[in-house]
Amino acid sequence: MRKLKLDELNRATIDEFKAQDKLPVAVVLDNVRSMHNIGSIFRTSDGFAVEQVCLCGITAQPPHREIEKTALGATQSISWAYFETPLQAIAKLRADGYKIIAIEQAENSIMLNTFTPAADEKYALIFGNEVNGVSDEVMQQIDACIEIPQFGTKHSFNIVVSAGIVLWDFFAKLNLK
Repeated sequence: MRKLKLDELNRATIDEFKAQDKLPVAVVLDNVRSMHNIGSIFRTSDGFAVEQVCLCGITAQPPHREIEKTALGATQSISWAYFETPLQAIAKLRADGYKIIAIEQAENSIMLNTFTPAADEKYALIFGNEVNGVSDEVMQQIDACIEIPQFGTKHSFNIVVSAGIVLWDFFAKLNLK
């Protein structure tokens, strides 16, 4: 077996990417501290062609070399906006017709494997701070909460791993039926 070369990957240009159909998802970062995590979220969002990324609170904004180190240019392809608080992002996204979903371990959460996104809905997926998770004030504003089943001793994935799992699941359930 031979690995494909970069010129064999049929990668879209930034303009082609911006014009293509998107996964009906906005990724919301609730006070994410690590710029490497932020850059990786951009890169993962590009990989699954999400509509937008919303950066909230202390979450750093591009351009920044520490974000670009892991984003590898995805800050240029993915639409993004900054909000002083996650509640401002939620209000805007809700007004734009998004269903607001926290990715968190919580009472009455829905396990990811049992959640089925509707093809006619748009979703704002909120990923929380690396230490404290999704903020309590945000948890009071959500429409639903999705939890990733875990089976080890930590019951804690890195935010980028969580985003990758959840975005793949949404992409597969909506686009690979």
